[in-house]
Amino acid sequence: MTTTATELDQPYAVSPGAVDQYAADGYVKLRGVLSPDVVAHYEPEITEQVLRINTQHLPLAERNTYSRAFLQVENLWRHSDAVREFVFSRRLAGIAAQLLGVPSVRLYHDQALYKEAGGGFTPWHVDQHYWPLSTDRTVTAWIPLQDTPTELGPLTFAAGSHRSGYGRELEISDESEAKLDTFVTESGFRVDDSPYAIGDVSFHSGWTIHRAPGNSSTTPRRVITVIYMDAAIEIAPPANPFQQGDLAAFLGNRAPGTVADGPLNPVLH
Repeated sequence: MTTTATELDQPYAVSPGAVDQYAADGYVKLRGVLSPDVVAHYEPEITEQVLRINTQHLPLAERNTYSRAFLQVENLWRHSDAVREFVFSRRLAGIAAQLLGVPSVRLYHDQALYKEAGGGFTPWHVDQHYWPLSTDRTVTAWIPLQDTPTELGPLTFAAGSHRSGYGRELEISDESEAKLDTFVTESGFRVDDSPYAIGDVSFHSGWTIHRAPGNSSTTPRRVITVIYMDAAIEIAPPANPFQQGDLAAFLGNRAPGTVADGPLNPVLH
């Protein structure tokens, strides 16, 4: 096992304060979860797979709002042993389990979100609109593969919005941006758009309202996310066409009411 792979499996001590912050705010940003050397080791392979698998080739000016926001490539772990090593990190999964307060977590899926130079904003939205899962015991690790100052488009959270129940029927779109922006402003949620240093990782709930500004720099914002779920979570009947698609893509079309324990969803911690 390589030194970098060994670090990926070493535990990270999540403080009680960080667990409390996650429960209260629906997200937490943890500093120095990964060393710069680990990020630098895996970034070239992740980027190579993104560029190889990506199917979006229209110029930015010819895309809609969602497509201008980023290049999105899912389940990279199935295409590369090195990416699999990264995505299956026990260090990251252990943090997810501690934040959720569960004994163990499974992989839901990974996805790369590469915001190109000049790429547009990511609209306000909630993730779990897309997931046919029975509880809110889900968390996404958002892992930048470089320093991410404001101009690159860091992930931005509306703190405490996961408890509001608002906007859960909205797909990510110009409509979700407009409606949720008004809601976030009028509700007085604290908005956290602080930058990330390389090695920082944020974790957010499936119902936390979040967005990202556009990338006004001349370099891409390279990010991989890993989505975890309580290892005991059950599949819910799909509530919309997106959840039907996720059921097929990430859950092997397993029957609602059964534990999401198929071959695509290994226990990682």
